[in-house]
Amino acid sequence: MDVVVERCAGLDVHRDSVVATVRLPGNGKSRRRREQQTRSFGSTIGQLETLADWLEGFGVTLVGMEAIGVYWKPVFYVLERRFECWLLNAQHLHNVPGRKSDVIDSAWCCQLLEHGLVRPSFVPPPEIRRLRDLTRLCVAQVEERTRAIQRLEKVLQDAGIKLGSGRVGGRRLAPRGVGRLARWFPPAPHRTVREVLPHTAHRRLSPPAFGFTPATAGSAAARRRVRRG
Repeated sequence: MDVVVERCAGLDVHRDSVVATVRLPGNGKSRRRREQQTRSFGSTIGQLETLADWLEGFGVTLVGMEAIGVYWKPVFYVLERRFECWLLNAQHLHNVPGRKSDVIDSAWCCQLLEHGLVRPSFVPPPEIRRLRDLTRLCVAQVEERTRAIQRLEKVLQDAGIKLGSGRVGGRRLAPRGVGRLARWFPPAPHRTVREVLPHTAHRRLSPPAFGFTPATAGSAAARRRVRRG
């Protein structure tokens, strides 16, 4: 089979180690003879820099690695500054026919690279990756806040406190009011929520004339359930 890439490397990435295999032209008279070197490295930044120096010593021009979980990310980020890196789909690697059972993953990945039998997956540039991580974090924070509000409203509904229905609160209660209910409830167990909440509620909520006071006719047991929940 024709060799497409003269000097390439395949990486088998694990949580605590990285196994690298390099294939390059041999020293014999035949051009088809290939030399192979395999070495293991750690997954820390210092060990990954050592891996980059080792690959650079062989004149490697293309590095391929299998996409496994999130373990490939630090390896890819360190090596992409000095080499052309390909992120390979694990399903594509295992579906290519001709693999022997005794060949290690890094060597098989390297052989597929040198013969041009695999294609890289798309990895956005660093600027786009940072923006994507930021937007995903914002979405996760909003979703977590929404889940917390829904849990609190469920506890209040179970206690008979109607703060999220109709003119009493509705959508206005969710952003600010529900998150502050734990501060509103007094420590004295003999006082009810109705005695305290109308005087401390947000000014945008409906006044007691529209049913605010009847909706909060719950005992101080709701305060204890909110704090424990």
